[in-house]
Amino acid sequence: MTEQLKLDNQVCFPIYALAKEIINRYRPFMDELELTYPQYLVMMVLWEHKEQTVSQLGEKLNLDSGTLTPLLKRLEQKCLVTRKRSSLDERVVMIELTHEGKTLSKKAAKVPERMFESLNISEEEIVHLKNNINSILKTLQTK
Repeated sequence: MTEQLKLDNQVCFPIYALAKEIINRYRPFMDELELTYPQYLVMMVLWEHKEQTVSQLGEKLNLDSGTLTPLLKRLEQKCLVTRKRSSLDERVVMIELTHEGKTLSKKAAKVPERMFESLNISEEEIVHLKNNINSILKTLQTK
């Protein structure tokens, strides 16, 4: 077996394992909100920007419309968002928070702090990790 094929020598595996672990740690917080992690990401964008098109959400979350559409339908079934076609261009679907969706932000406000506490890592390490990840992502997405 070559050295390149050893699991310990792979950069992708620790990234995959870390992402999986972090998402697992989000699970109890998401259960309290009755959201999946991808739904939570959509809600965070909407809490910040109020109204977005499906394409704007896709750009911000790095998700395609095939992934976003069923996710948005489920959020609409939960009465957290509305989907409506733009009056200017029927091809454009606007996503907006409902009253319930806006109210959920109050319950979600403690999630980042609780998540940070559950990681048991210094703030400096988290900031460093986030900056490194963002730098690598930016490099990969511009190629």
